[in-house]
Amino acid sequence: MEIVSVLIDFILHVDVHLANFVQTYGAWVYALLFAIIFVETGVVVMPFLPGDSLLFVVGALCGAGLMSLPLAMSLLIAAAILGNQSNYAIGRYFGPKVFQWENSRFFNKRAFEQAHAFYEKYGGVTIVAARFMPFLRTFAPFVAGVAQMSRPKFIFYDVAGALLWV
Repeated sequence: MEIVSVLIDFILHVDVHLANFVQTYGAWVYALLFAIIFVETGVVVMPFLPGDSLLFVVGALCGAGLMSLPLAMSLLIAAAILGNQSNYAIGRYFGPKVFQWENSRFFNKRAFEQAHAFYEKYGGVTIVAARFMPFLRTFAPFVAGVAQMSRPKFIFYDVAGALLWV
């Protein structure tokens, strides 16, 4: 049980532990950063991961010469894009299945149609803006998939948002 609490503490306070991690494990830090950003943006139930503070700490470590800025940016942008793409795909796959159920309070045809109309009109702005809002960052691509937002449109705004965010 001790290892679980240590792991949770490390994940929740990765910004504090990152400098030590870079000194101790070197290049493995890039794999950890990729994994954290990918999971934060790609798994609907992981919005608590420290994406924003992590980016600031990585920037400071790059400025101090402890990390490579081009490598860190490339990996973090790729992780953000791939995470959102997987989250979108999960929503696109499960959305129609969920909305085929009999009408319920949250999952009904009317809610699906409203989400679809919203993402048709404001989807691009939502995907880009959500990058800068910790909890929305995780849910916006999933809802875009559920709402069946056009894949090419989603990809365009996903890439734009990732470039601006990182």
